Amino acid sequence: MSGGRAWTPEFSLKFLILPPLLFLVPTFLLPLGIVVYRSVDGLAFDLRQFAEIFSNSTYLYVLSQTFKTAVMSTFLALLIGFPIAHVICNARRFWAGIAFACVMVPLWTSVVTRTYAWIALLGRRGLVNQMLIDTGVIDQALPLMYNPLAVQVGMVQVLLPMMILPVLSSMRQMDRTKLMASAILGANPVRTFIHIYVPMCLPGIMAGSVLVFITALGFYVTPALLGGDSNMMIAVLIEQQVTKTLNWPLASALATVLLMMVLLTLLLVWQLARLRGVRLGVA
Repeated sequence: MSGGRAWTPEFSLKFLILPPLLFLVPTFLLPLGIVVYRSVDGLAFDLRQFAEIFSNSTYLYVLSQTFKTAVMSTFLALLIGFPIAHVICNARRFWAGIAFACVMVPLWTSVVTRTYAWIALLGRRGLVNQMLIDTGVIDQALPLMYNPLAVQVGMVQVLLPMMILPVLSSMRQMDRTKLMASAILGANPVRTFIHIYVPMCLPGIMAGSVLVFITALGFYVTPALLGGDSNMMIAVLIEQQVTKTLNWPLASALATVLLMMVLLTLLLVWQLARLRGVRLGVA
């Protein structure tokens, strides 16, 4: 083009990035900056709220509970999601389509609706307790709600597609000639699985683990409905500080701590992926 700037790939990339930036700055980055600003009392840079968080046993318990729940949710999602992804990847097209639809359909359902479904299942008059009482297994309803197990089960069910989809993407892109070569060279299936199959799935495993872990850290609906006050997570605590005690500075500090946990997780995974030579783009 004469008299104008050449439409180079570099210029095209900058042009395509501009609209998302114009959207993200006022709707995401600016509010995030305001939260961090409030947590330190603006230019005063007062760290009293952070000192209170890390010196208060209740807040420390909530932080540790959040971290443990997120780690366990990630582990269970991988433990359940990996075999499901493997089945979808290796099944015939018809059955793979049905299985894939079963993974995707829950994503189109509200998290609130899915959580209330667990209440209908696990409540004192829920389906599980009613079946156990009717069959004579128990005499009184079991306390299946408002405990860590209920929160864990509900969160894993909601977050499972986030693990399955990246792992499935990696499985579909892997070089299957390496599996054949391993078998020809005499490796047994277990050895092939550990040393060939899993490493080729590593980009999807890492991407799925990051998605599940980070989402679990800030999960609100399921812990609030299934966990109760005795199994509180940080998102629920932030909501209580805002709506019940109106302590905005402390809520902002808790949100900033949560943000730091997310950023540290991303940094750690990025460094681990770089050291192992893993590309996390699995699309």
